[in-house]
Amino acid sequence: MTDPQTAAALADERLRLVATSTGHLLHTVTGLKPEALAEPSALPGWTRGHVLAHLARNADSLVNLLDGARTGTDIPQYPSDQARDQGIEDGAGRPLDVQLDDLRDSGERFAAAAAALAPQAWTAQVRHRTGYVFPAVDIPWKRLMEIEYHHVDLDAGYSPAHWPRVFAVAEFHRLSARLAGAEGLPPVELVADDTEDRAVIGAADGGPGLTAEGPVRALTAWLSGRSDGDGLQVHRGGVQLTDGRAALPALPPLG
Repeated sequence: MTDPQTAAALADERLRLVATSTGHLLHTVTGLKPEALAEPSALPGWTRGHVLAHLARNADSLVNLLDGARTGTDIPQYPSDQARDQGIEDGAGRPLDVQLDDLRDSGERFAAAAAALAPQAWTAQVRHRTGYVFPAVDIPWKRLMEIEYHHVDLDAGYSPAHWPRVFAVAEFHRLSARLAGAEGLPPVELVADDTEDRAVIGAADGGPGLTAEGPVRALTAWLSGRSDGDGLQVHRGGVQLTDGRAALPALPPLG
């Protein structure tokens, strides 16, 4: 995207989604009991405290990318992978009030850094911590992904059914495009019966395929590893399978 005004308008739209999702996340965290932070999250090896510490440090890491776009400099998202991991570990065991303040303050820092960008800056190229380059206008969406996916991972009452429709539809297409033609993955046709969105994942020559049909949020939950296929009807050759979830192939991790 090279037109600054178009990029700025898209960024503003995405930032509004981020603000709403941040509010929902803070509401959930406010309702947690202090002892809940030491309990397991839905992510293997992470407590809820790990998830919250990651979300706060992710916001700060994206501030680095926003500042880089604003100043025209290559500011690393994190000093190193080790520093990223250590920040999560160091923050995981903090009390609820400290976690909540950090989550709120880091979100405000992110919003302030985004507000400081001129339209032209949203077209700048920034570098993800894994090395790939992407336009700054995608930074708000990356923050939205972190919030929405990890809000579910908290395992505190927020589920894929709560995802904003625009998020679920966009992620359905992003994730299915990533898996289209994937070698070693049996073909599966995906049909969203509430939005009419469709996609096919897996290798084209992978043999007789499955069709998974259901709400777009349920499909995106499966594609993103947040569900085992709950809420989906699975067919093979036009015949609905009794245990469709067991027939669905294992998907590679998001990475």
